[in-house]
Amino acid sequence: MARIVGEVMTREVVQAHRETAFKDVVRLLDRHRISGLPVVDEDDKVVGVISGTDLIRHQADRSPDGRAVTARQLMSTPAITVHPEQRIADAARVMERHGVERLPVVDEEDRLIGIATRRDLLRVFLRTDDEIRREVDEDVMTRALGLPARSVTVSVRDGMATLEGAVHRRSDIPLAIRLTYRVDGVVGVVNSLSYRVDDTRPSPARPAPGPRPDRSLSGGTPGPSVPGPISPAKGPTGPAPGPR
Repeated sequence: MARIVGEVMTREVVQAHRETAFKDVVRLLDRHRISGLPVVDEDDKVVGVISGTDLIRHQADRSPDGRAVTARQLMSTPAITVHPEQRIADAARVMERHGVERLPVVDEEDRLIGIATRRDLLRVFLRTDDEIRREVDEDVMTRALGLPARSVTVSVRDGMATLEGAVHRRSDIPLAIRLTYRVDGVVGVVNSLSYRVDDTRPSPARPAPGPRPDRSLSGGTPGPSVPGPISPAKGPTGPAPGPR
């Protein structure tokens, strides 16, 4: 199964508060040999993040009344955070999209519980090829796609997965590739799959049924009778009888 952020995050988090002074922030980064840290409020909720870039940008700043710069002025907001149950691959996309080096990890109430760095997320690529192959074979081909055993051969070398064999439906191929890419440690997929049935082409249109014959005119069950015009009753000819 795909690994989640909670499995690789660092739980011992170095953090600052809004009123932490500039020099104290620098000391924290230097002492712990880190390049950034989250800023939290009195309830441990993340309100911002400070990086080395933020410090360099503000190192000469001074407030007009001479007060020292604090984390409140240094931090970048809003903080980009993730939750522990998110997939590592999704967290990596968040990092790439926002151009950040670390992600504070928060619980359902947005309280800080850990931090995930690029180094933490890259650990998944240290998996052996055999571990990756077994997961693709068992979780993707057998469980997710329901393919018979040995219908698809999976081989992995340096994180590159190769899929060979035959699937029943053509539409299974892009799904197999997509699910294989999602396995932690896979860096690429080589597709050599064939298919037996092309279910991606639309079925030929059937001709529309013609009009049904009127069974009342063809010897079938008679339809409802419709009364015709009423003819006047024929009486005797001659003049009408007069009064007696």
